[in-house]
Amino acid sequence: MIEHDVIIVGGGLAGSRAAVEIAKTNPQLSVAVIAKTHPIRSHSVAAQGGMAASLKNVDDEDSWEAHAFDTVKGSDYLADQDAVEILTREAPDVVIDLEHMGVLFSRLPDGRIAQRAFGGHSHKRTCYAADKTGHAILHELVNNLRRYGVTIYDEWYVMRLILEDQQAKGLVMYRIRDRQLQVVRAKAVMFATGGYGRVYNTTSNDYASTGDGLAMTAAAGLPLEDMEFVQFHPTGLYPVGVLISEAVRGEGAYLINSEGDRFMANYAPSRMELAPRDITSRAIVKEIRAGRGINLDGTPGGPLVHLDVRHLGKEQIMSRIPFCWEEAHRLVGIDAVHQPIPVRPTVHYSMGGIPTNTDGQVRSGSDGLVEGFFAAGETACVSVHGANRLGSNSLLECVVYGRRTGAAIARYVEHRKLPDIDEQRYISEAQQRMQGLLDQPGQYRIGQVRQAFQDCMTEHCGVFRTASVMAEGLEKLRTIRQQAEQVYLDDHGTVWNSELVEALELQSLLIVGEMILTGALNRQESRGSHCREDYGDRDDSNFLKHTMAYYSPAGIDIRYRPVAITLFQPQERKY
Repeated sequence: MIEHDVIIVGGGLAGSRAAVEIAKTNPQLSVAVIAKTHPIRSHSVAAQGGMAASLKNVDDEDSWEAHAFDTVKGSDYLADQDAVEILTREAPDVVIDLEHMGVLFSRLPDGRIAQRAFGGHSHKRTCYAADKTGHAILHELVNNLRRYGVTIYDEWYVMRLILEDQQAKGLVMYRIRDRQLQVVRAKAVMFATGGYGRVYNTTSNDYASTGDGLAMTAAAGLPLEDMEFVQFHPTGLYPVGVLISEAVRGEGAYLINSEGDRFMANYAPSRMELAPRDITSRAIVKEIRAGRGINLDGTPGGPLVHLDVRHLGKEQIMSRIPFCWEEAHRLVGIDAVHQPIPVRPTVHYSMGGIPTNTDGQVRSGSDGLVEGFFAAGETACVSVHGANRLGSNSLLECVVYGRRTGAAIARYVEHRKLPDIDEQRYISEAQQRMQGLLDQPGQYRIGQVRQAFQDCMTEHCGVFRTASVMAEGLEKLRTIRQQAEQVYLDDHGTVWNSELVEALELQSLLIVGEMILTGALNRQESRGSHCREDYGDRDDSNFLKHTMAYYSPAGIDIRYRPVAITLFQPQERKY
């Protein structure tokens, strides 16, 4: 059995920042990061646009209070305001902290960190490294993992959270390279496993974003919070779905329909292209539905709109948003200096996740906490984003709450001893689960079932939702789950068996998808990213509360938890 004081699952920004904080706070602790890819290939590396903080380098009228208000308003008043206060108060400090670690932020002519406009923010407060901000931050954090002697288990797949008597004791994992199984025990376990974009068929997320941490938490009997709130990013590159960063609109890009109009004037006249993502995504879908979309050949009536940066000029495009130009050119052959970019909404971010308090400790329900279990980043729901996240707040959340959770864990484990675990029981159960998948005499290929599932989620729980469409989606999911129990694997080998990984990931996706659909069906209102065509208004009297969804194979149990309102009373959300 492997032993560490702390084990962190996930090597992205939140997990790496927490590991660095624990190791800095108490160098005597044994800290390990476990990741199914190498940490440098975590999805955080793909984050482009930037990280919000009221540094006042560009706008000296800015403040943490203004940042907090923008965040709460952007969340459609579902964010927990105590958590938002911590996020926005600590933002300037964590940016300076990253700079001291060596992160190469873009600069103003006088050498200070540059800041740009971003959707939903009332001031220019987004710090950035061109349009590769996540890449710049993650590389420095991973360098610091090595500097502080953190053990890295890269390309290990975590199969199970060991939770006994409301205490997290460790994990079961296997090495993808040779299928070696291991039980790991620790005084504290932290999940920083990211999002679940692969629940849908078109997403900006990488192939590893399959919601494993969420599914393991749910399978252990713990709730997930606000899973119905799925963010569609307005500008996914059509048809591939990868992100064209909000930084592009922050630099002044236009959204254009088939009639050549900047149509955001009809939806958010004060903010135009820099309206929050939920509003902009719905606007694009409405334009397409109204026949004002564009085809790839430029003719009207198609499935996309144009993102136009030609007026910015080559020098600004290549210095401020080079990665955007590169992606459009490499993936769809568009030269953005001379041609508009084809875009439509793509699944991008999960506002919901594993419920935690502001120290990252996982909730067991509305009141209790789970001993020894922590979470941070996109996989967690401390609820700083509520029903809709503002761009450039996600990197901020990962670093603020990664650091904060790391500090809390370092204090937590100081006087705790390693838990007792029946290693052989967990090893044999994991072996049986694996062998069961390998020996299954099924009739379906994994890819076939996964595609049917992703198409079902996209069709039945998209940008616009209704009860009848979602209920039909849940029925389809039941059929798909039965098919998933009859998949067969061609690869029975022990070396780099990626098919076995995909079979386990499919089980995670199915759990997460059912929880999203069930939460969405039960929330009979429109709020933030959750837009019901049959319940068009926000309903604070009945639904100003967090969904707490409990999974079992028999179905999902829905309960609710109050929202923390400490700074701003809910009001109508207009831009």
